[in-house]
Amino acid sequence: MRLHRSFLFTAALALGACREARVESYRVPKEQDPALPAAAADSGGAPSPGGASMAGTAVATDSGPALAWSAPASWRAKPATAMRKGSYAIPGGGGKDGDVSVTAFPGDVGGELANVNRWRGQVGLPPLAAGDLDAAVERFARNGLSFTIVDAAAGGGPEAQRILGAIVPFGDGTWFFKLAGPGRLVSREKPSFLKFLGTVTPGAQP
Repeated sequence: MRLHRSFLFTAALALGACREARVESYRVPKEQDPALPAAAADSGGAPSPGGASMAGTAVATDSGPALAWSAPASWRAKPATAMRKGSYAIPGGGGKDGDVSVTAFPGDVGGELANVNRWRGQVGLPPLAAGDLDAAVERFARNGLSFTIVDAAAGGGPEAQRILGAIVPFGDGTWFFKLAGPGRLVSREKPSFLKFLGTVTPGAQP
């Protein structure tokens, strides 16, 4: 009889333990991607060769033969930086000035199409297909240099961002002349910018 009672008591404890057991589930937080470093400052938005983003990468400027130019007197020269060969501000009123940058990088910097699409992307335009490139740019030759002119404007009226730029292969690198600002300012300054490009010649910049 004692053995029978002991067996029942043991069985009751086991049953009670089963009733108290719970299945616990845990949710492991998804591993987050590491934060990307800030883009290289004052690079003019140039992509790395192949069109990849330059965020967090060192940007090598072109150290080959230089170009020289003469800027309009109405443009206010700003100090050059490690990334810019030349830098100017154009008064626009209301705190919305235009910005002119001159940069140079080794090689073709991803190719003409990649650079045109980079500027288009900066004003919110979709990229062009290779077959549409020639119809979207203007080309001219001056002072032994070839210029590819890009005029990219976003919708939204005269205050919307607009970029007027030139791609100039020279030596073993590529030079970029870029005017960015509100559409009304870029429209006003376009004749001056094109005249400015006409002054660009091979030679050391003073």
